[in-house]
Amino acid sequence: MSPKGGGRAAPPPIGDELDLRFAGSEAADGWEQLARHAAGNLRRAFEAIRAAPRGVGNADRQHRLKGRLGSSAFKGQALECWQYEVTGGGRIRYLIDDANRTAWITYAGVGHPKATD
Repeated sequence: MSPKGGGRAAPPPIGDELDLRFAGSEAADGWEQLARHAAGNLRRAFEAIRAAPRGVGNADRQHRLKGRLGSSAFKGQALECWQYEVTGGGRIRYLIDDANRTAWITYAGVGHPKATD
């Protein structure tokens, strides 16, 4: 059974790491697709987001979205929206919730998300 909205993406964080959680069931399902298609890359993405959600030293694959996509309201807060390029087309989009030390995964999938996602 795969995790659903609000569920944890992997083991709990240790020390200063962020907790990765799914914002919805579609993100959890997309995570499972990525796991089947690019397990090694997904693992590297998971570790990078957990340790350095703002992409320090990883600008090739990890960056904040620009313009209106650069922030999003979630659970009553305005949060920064970031993206990690897992494969050529596969992406993870996530919101950084500093107050709760959580990265909320809003999109995960083997295809590039539409701008409106």
